[in-house]
Amino acid sequence: MTVRGALHTRARQLGRSAATSFGQLTAGHRAMPDFLLVGAQRCGTTSLFRALLGHPHVLRANFLKGVNYFDVHADQAPEWYRAHFPLTSTARRRAAPGQDHGLVFEASGYYMFHPHAPARIMQALPEVKIVAMVRDPVERAFSAYKHEFARGFETEPLERALALEDERVAPELARMLADPHYQSDVYRHQAYRRRGHYAEQLQVFTDGLGQGRVHVVQSELFFTEPEQEYTRLLDFLELPTVMPDSFDRYNPRPSAPLDASVAALLREHFAPHDAALETFLSAQPSWRRPSG
Repeated sequence: MTVRGALHTRARQLGRSAATSFGQLTAGHRAMPDFLLVGAQRCGTTSLFRALLGHPHVLRANFLKGVNYFDVHADQAPEWYRAHFPLTSTARRRAAPGQDHGLVFEASGYYMFHPHAPARIMQALPEVKIVAMVRDPVERAFSAYKHEFARGFETEPLERALALEDERVAPELARMLADPHYQSDVYRHQAYRRRGHYAEQLQVFTDGLGQGRVHVVQSELFFTEPEQEYTRLLDFLELPTVMPDSFDRYNPRPSAPLDASVAALLREHFAPHDAALETFLSAQPSWRRPSG
């Protein structure tokens, strides 16, 4: 990073810190999220997030895509979380016809996978709606590996990283379950297969909130049939159908194809988890369909 870039980043951080401090003073006058985009990581959540920003009756958290309150910042006070959102008066001015306020949201790709985040969400926001994105878990695992390797959280070759996953991640999960305050970079950044166990993660939310408050977007369909999938999402959110100017794809990591032998091993691993997702969705996942 250049000196100029570092200064710009520091200035943004200071600006956000000042805004959060002011926001805490006015926390009682700020809206709370109506829905959360909870992940999964590397499934297109940034693309969906940006599409939602174009809707006239949707408001994001101030400054950030995700506040990460329910995963990495859970020790902060509730007022700290509320400080990140627009004033209720602003939300009211963005209301859709027949509603009393525009819908407020934030997005974190870690909420869906963090062992404590769902319970924290449901306790703090019992009326919230949950939006989750899922993707062919084989492709998601490969994309996540490339992402974490590029960021320096992974140093091993792919096959070695997959072989190490259980012995790396299982002890960290046990420690997180025993100590809700413990944060694990290993669990967050090196769980390539486990993040693709979608059904068990989604079931936690439906058990606590009800099936009708959880909506699943399949990435493959969102990127091939964006208008249809986006309309389904807006219906779930009870928002009028307003399309963004375009549906763009953000944060891709193009590379050589995944080795066929590794792909086959991953496909075998995910077979029962895809079957569980099919039961959850009452439909075959898009990547399992013959034409998928």
